[in-house]
Amino acid sequence: MKNVYHVGSGELTFDIIERIINENLKLELAPEAKERIQKCRDYLDHKIAESEEPLYGITTGFGSLCSKNISPDELGTLQDNLIKSHACSVGEEIRPVIVKLMMLLKAHALSLGHSGVQVITVQRILDFFNNDVMPIVYDRGSLGASGDLAPLANLFLPLIGVGDVYYKGKKREAINVLDEFGWEPVKLMSKEGLALLNGTQFMSANGVFAILKAFRLSKKADLIAALSLEAFDGRIDPFMDCIQQIRPHRGQIETGDNFRKLLEGSEIIAQYKAHVQDPYSFRCIPQVHGATKDAIRYVSSVLLTEINSVTDNPTIFPDEDRIISGGNFHGQPLAISYDFLGIALAELGNISERRVAQLIMGLRGLPEILVANPGLNSGFMIPQYAAA
Repeated sequence: MKNVYHVGSGELTFDIIERIINENLKLELAPEAKERIQKCRDYLDHKIAESEEPLYGITTGFGSLCSKNISPDELGTLQDNLIKSHACSVGEEIRPVIVKLMMLLKAHALSLGHSGVQVITVQRILDFFNNDVMPIVYDRGSLGASGDLAPLANLFLPLIGVGDVYYKGKKREAINVLDEFGWEPVKLMSKEGLALLNGTQFMSANGVFAILKAFRLSKKADLIAALSLEAFDGRIDPFMDCIQQIRPHRGQIETGDNFRKLLEGSEIIAQYKAHVQDPYSFRCIPQVHGATKDAIRYVSSVLLTEINSVTDNPTIFPDEDRIISGGNFHGQPLAISYDFLGIALAELGNISERRVAQLIMGLRGLPEILVANPGLNSGFMIPQYAAA
């Protein structure tokens, strides 16, 4: 069906995510994903039954309490208690699109079959997504080092019938909404609380939202700058392909190509120029916009790897007969990349403001402050201040 996306049927891409969010696609677990999830769960149950050694977070406490062994009849309670104790994110409520992205990304990660969850647990996440049952999550509380423990705990508290959700525009107790749908609270089994809470889905969801916006901003920056170049009677020479090819950064080449296409046929661009060169803010557009394009491309590749990864802990490998306590939940690959993205996008704003300054200075036949009767009218003086 065209209006359904099968979670676990293949890698997530940004195009798929945009379609899911913008076209309100419904989510279903792919049959092969169900098989992977069940295989991992069966392996874990068998391992717990036969193992005489403690398994971190599965038959032991968490963190510094890893030396505390938990009896078999309390393994589910251990996971419930983990979610309840960690559901302490604070600050502002995060926007619904981020909540939906978090649910999508977590369901996809669990579908890869290395987390030891039940099929019903992943199915209930998809039920929440498909019916716009929106757990209330706040934007502060994640350290990023152990994954997004606090926000993910708030996200999944309603799965066990605790906490509040938004449903049909109203804040309601989760248990009442579950009853309305005839859903039983999920009875967590061993490891499941950790599988839900460990991971980078809060960081990743915010990153996906930002990178999709960055793709759009980069395109608009070229459009706006091309308009400014034309208005400023600028030269097309710095955008010629030959100059890009002798410094062949991919983003620079793409930017030059974009401008030649955008300004093809422009009478203003083609007319005789009395000036032999333009200010840096116009002349260096291929280099500055291009570097930002390359940064966006790099960050998107890191993020794409992350959203198609298993980031909870411990990690289960049924085929290798291994349960490994590692650190895939650490957010460092994202944190460094996000700083890079922030710098790169700020540079688009910086060079744009410098072009605005050139446009309002009364140069090249343009009226001062881009207004009739400057002095009587302040024109675009303050918008340039605000941009600065």
